[in-house]
Amino acid sequence: MLMWHGKKTLSFKIFYDALEIVRQKKTDEEKTALEVWKDALSNVMPHVEVRSRRVGGATFQVPMQVLPDRKISLAMKWLIGYSRKRNEKSMAQKLAAEILSAVKEEGAAYKKKVDTRKMAEANKAFSHFRF
Repeated sequence: MLMWHGKKTLSFKIFYDALEIVRQKKTDEEKTALEVWKDALSNVMPHVEVRSRRVGGATFQVPMQVLPDRKISLAMKWLIGYSRKRNEKSMAQKLAAEILSAVKEEGAAYKKKVDTRKMAEANKAFSHFRF
């Protein structure tokens, strides 16, 4: 998901450099950088999302459970997408900063998860339109 224009080696280098930066900056000494990455990913994974359903002439935002594969996919997309919008110098630094902020349950990717959950809770009344 990090790859642009088929440059796989560059995306691997960015990811491993980001993990190295995470290893240097992390405060918890008993966790490895990969475990920090997994924690960040699990903190950003959404459990519910809203999907549009057309019932009659109206369109409703219906809250639905997210499938396990889609949870991981959305979390990765959000982490990488919001890390691209950060202000650090290199992409590895941007990704590392977003990972570290997601572990602390802050940052743009975590905010996206919270906003998605709030949207689903706000539209809970339409959950009976699930088929």
